[in-house]
Amino acid sequence: MARRVWISGASSGLGLELVEQLLEQGAQVAASGPSAEALQALARQFASRLLLLDSNLTEPFAAQQAAKHIADRWGALDCLIINAGTCDYLVPDTPAAAMFEGIVRSNLSASRHCLENALALLQHGRSPQVVGILSRYSSLQLGDPRQPATSDNSVMQLLNAQRTALAAKSIGLTIVAPKSLNYSQTPVQVTPQGWTAQSAATAILERLPDRSANLVLEALQLNSLWPLPR
Repeated sequence: MARRVWISGASSGLGLELVEQLLEQGAQVAASGPSAEALQALARQFASRLLLLDSNLTEPFAAQQAAKHIADRWGALDCLIINAGTCDYLVPDTPAAAMFEGIVRSNLSASRHCLENALALLQHGRSPQVVGILSRYSSLQLGDPRQPATSDNSVMQLLNAQRTALAAKSIGLTIVAPKSLNYSQTPVQVTPQGWTAQSAATAILERLPDRSANLVLEALQLNSLWPLPR
């Protein structure tokens, strides 16, 4: 039976490429994000296996409704991929400082709401796994960076804080993020590479069965993976 996967931030870049590759591998995919033409084209090609969820997951009710649609369609989830690299709902031409703060705030809300609403579905899945994907944008900490990172000011910390609780329910957690001074995902030096959405999606999906706690993704051109609002 095909894996059932819910992907947020699925309208463009890396999120869209993950949707496409998973569908080509035979998975059943729920894609959250504005219903872009590329997603509509995939829906026409994979009508029986792609569930489009045009919902703003920063809103609690929207996340609840998205999870309900998934429950009605499949009854369970095997994988939740929180693609928290950018934000599809920021107003274009937002000033840079406000844009990056908005990316962190929106991803904190969306990630929290996804985790809360996907939990029951994941508990009914097969070898369930949560995957959080962060960029340099969303890895920023709100407020004074000299203050401790918490679940209220850091997407990374929000995800890490869930690790023990998820493990208690036999749900794995893999965080894919740039190397950070605060979180030593790997002791080896990692050189930024010219990742494309396609090559990054392929590398991530190939490694997910290993259920590693952390994977490092250092990209030279972030906009190719997480396009910023224009």
